[in-house]
Amino acid sequence: MRMYLLILSLFFCGVSFAQSTISGSVTDNKNQSIPGANINVVGESSSTSTDFDGSFTLKSSKNFPFTIKVTAVGYETKTVNVTSASQKVIVSLAEERTMLNEIVVSASRTPERIIESPVTIERMGLQEIRNTTAPSFYEGLENMKEVIFNTSSISFKSVNTRGFATVANTRFMQLVDGMDNSSPALNFVLGNLIGLNDLDVASVELLPGASSALYGANAFNGILFMNSKSPFTNQGISTYFKYGQTSQDVAGTNDYVDFGFRAATAFTKHFALKANFNYISATEWIADDQRSMTGGSIGHANNQNYDGLNIYGDEVTTFLSNVGQVSRTGYHEKDLNDNKSKSIKADFAMHLKPWESETEIILQYKVGVGSTIYQGANRYSLKNFFMDQTKLEIKGKNFFARVYMTTEDAGDSYDMRFAGWNVNRAAKSDTNWFTDYAKSFQLSSAVLGLNANDAANYARNFADYNVSPGLGLSPNIDPNNPSAPRSARFEPGSPQFKSAFANVVSNPDLTQGAKFIDHSKLYHSDVNYNFKDLVKFAEIQVGGSWREYLMNSEGTIFTDYDGPLNYKEYGAYTQLAKKWMDDRLKFTGSVRYDKSQNFKGNISPRVAFVYSAGATRVHNFRVSYQTGFRNPTTQDQYIGLDLGPFALIGSAAENLDRFTEIRDVSPAGQAAGNPAQIEMSGQNAYHNAYTVASVQAFAASGNPKDLQVANIGLVKPEEVQAFEVGYRSVVRDFSIDLNAYYNIYDNFMNTARVISPYYGTVGTDMTNPAVLQSYQALAFGDRRVYQVYTNTSAQITSFGVGVGLSKKVYKDFEVGVNYNYSQFNFDQSKDPGFVAGFNTPKHRIKGSLGNSKLFKNFGFNMNIRWNTEYLWEASFADGMVPENTVFDAQVNYGIPKLKSVVKVGATNIFGKDYIQVVGAGLIGQQWFASWTINP
Repeated sequence: MRMYLLILSLFFCGVSFAQSTISGSVTDNKNQSIPGANINVVGESSSTSTDFDGSFTLKSSKNFPFTIKVTAVGYETKTVNVTSASQKVIVSLAEERTMLNEIVVSASRTPERIIESPVTIERMGLQEIRNTTAPSFYEGLENMKEVIFNTSSISFKSVNTRGFATVANTRFMQLVDGMDNSSPALNFVLGNLIGLNDLDVASVELLPGASSALYGANAFNGILFMNSKSPFTNQGISTYFKYGQTSQDVAGTNDYVDFGFRAATAFTKHFALKANFNYISATEWIADDQRSMTGGSIGHANNQNYDGLNIYGDEVTTFLSNVGQVSRTGYHEKDLNDNKSKSIKADFAMHLKPWESETEIILQYKVGVGSTIYQGANRYSLKNFFMDQTKLEIKGKNFFARVYMTTEDAGDSYDMRFAGWNVNRAAKSDTNWFTDYAKSFQLSSAVLGLNANDAANYARNFADYNVSPGLGLSPNIDPNNPSAPRSARFEPGSPQFKSAFANVVSNPDLTQGAKFIDHSKLYHSDVNYNFKDLVKFAEIQVGGSWREYLMNSEGTIFTDYDGPLNYKEYGAYTQLAKKWMDDRLKFTGSVRYDKSQNFKGNISPRVAFVYSAGATRVHNFRVSYQTGFRNPTTQDQYIGLDLGPFALIGSAAENLDRFTEIRDVSPAGQAAGNPAQIEMSGQNAYHNAYTVASVQAFAASGNPKDLQVANIGLVKPEEVQAFEVGYRSVVRDFSIDLNAYYNIYDNFMNTARVISPYYGTVGTDMTNPAVLQSYQALAFGDRRVYQVYTNTSAQITSFGVGVGLSKKVYKDFEVGVNYNYSQFNFDQSKDPGFVAGFNTPKHRIKGSLGNSKLFKNFGFNMNIRWNTEYLWEASFADGMVPENTVFDAQVNYGIPKLKSVVKVGATNIFGKDYIQVVGAGLIGQQWFASWTINP
């Protein structure tokens, strides 16, 4: 706490040793102030930026006279000669006729005009961030061309481009100030949990498509770069307060609060500090999809084997003789968590410029704590989830080197499906419950004369509540376990329910509890050097990276029962860029080699050409070919998780032996000469199993010829070849951006369900006694379902087109329209069990209309998004995502005297609740009002 107070105090009492101080203002050609303009002393590192009213103060160690350079996004650069401290520096910037001169870095790891980018790139600058119609800049990314969101909860939104993604998007990278935001254990980004505060965002760049040639493994479907402001150029204290409400049919109307501040100062031209803080509190989009996953009507009243999608506990099911298939009564998801979303994130950074050169040393710490809901194989309540990152970086004009560490702690997180199962079992064991159901069903039919449906309802009432009018039955006592629970069902909100629930979510033993543990870490380093000042014939870069995962779940996620597991990977790359034909033709070629601990090395080349045509070189054509690859995640390789009806088994060779479990053999199996218990391992899942479809066919026909051995190979890296063409131009204020891509995927990673017999050897040779024994195991129900990680033999291709158009139509009114077409193809006959999980609409249209200068200090913006219906496929649930239209809008008013901006906005205006992820909560409406001081 003392250190925290010391850092804060420094922001208010900095001392400067500069010799010269100047002040002034920056306006546009209509005499309106330009906030956020950058002012740099030419030949020196001293710099600053303008306040909300366009004013600035700059300190320099130089003596008069000296020259300053003034830049702002969307305006032409201007230099001004300053002769004395008394000179009032008034700078008027002319608006740029084209946004194609914006500078981007990510496409080639070097600054270049966006028009010269060798691949498709999208950018969100300060103006777009201020004008976003979404509650935050991160949610505003959904309005960018190419972007599609997969929303698991109100605070967990997964960004994707070009298809093939679920909420757990392991094909997409997100870098914040150069640091990978992915969870070390889960291997995907947790939204903006430790991302940027809205006040600290300098720019956002998006590379859709494969980027492995420069960024390595997992830069497969795209990569998002979020860059923060420097405390040298953006100083002062800024804050905002945002209040609003969310509205959803299930959750009702609830408050939404968002508060943040940023403090930054440069004490000298060599030393600067900054700190950020953000707090968000909201009510979740509650998931309450009650469709039956086993078919039939909704609810147990007319469906005794009902399994509601967002009801947990009713997945526990069994076949009862003379009764049929019966499931237990479950709990709604909204009863198994508090439905509150909270996020607290902060970061602190110290920036040093020890010399007069551009060399800068940065020590940065980021931390985030949050509660949200994540959807994977099950629905998980991430409660008090903790994640932090610590970075040391040194960068200069032509190089950078950084090392960072990411750590996480699952906190009080738990699996809601297991919570439902085990709260049920705390009241009454499965054996006692199903025995009570069977007994009361048959007796109510025989003695009371009830029909089948009425008998089913009578039996459920007795099994749940121990009530049997007319029969006077007593709850079952299991002779094999007399102390097993046999109480009445715990009703949500009751003291018994609260007590059982608290015990379950704090217990990591999934046979009794639901908690999962995670203390995993990630260590990463990367370097880059640009030889442009040493080599003149072309721009050459070299670089590399190294990473180590430390998995530590104490056996609750991974097979790390006996201690943490380590996993390493490294890579190196080089790039050459060269211009010809009077700098009209630009060639970029790069190649990268990556090696992962458990797999052979991968080489990823990229070749791209950009040609600038026309007298003013504003017609720019590009063509590129590149490859990408995706390493299997830590979960793909080392998970060993018993989910009840099936178990997840990672496919690292050592993991097959690390995972073991004891299974109880049926009485029929024991009578056939088998032991009472059998030990199973990952070897059974991968090397002694049948396909699920063939076992189902065998169960229906009784014909062993229907059985098919599952030939499951160990997972290996997935590869893609990406071909892309594009065109960018601005003609008379009409901006055009076109692109088309074609991707070819090999060794596409997917999961498969297989069924392994407890005993016997799988096969089709009916003369082999061991094979016959496996048939017997299936017939007796002595079998285990596994989900394994492998690659499909089918080649997958995808094709897409993007169109972006924008124009100023009247004065400062600007209208924009984006269109994306996406499609994939594969031969299902080559892999009948393959599930693509493309999860992307074929057609998407986004539109915008806005004017940031409608009249003095007043602006507005509107966005609309439309998509066609599409199929959602994921391990938790499959289903159709309906066609949908979403309309968002905001108005803002600046108050220069208070250095403030007031904004009022709303999302999904006039719309109905809609989904992006089958199984997640429907997205409702939200309105907000914010007050930002010194933005």
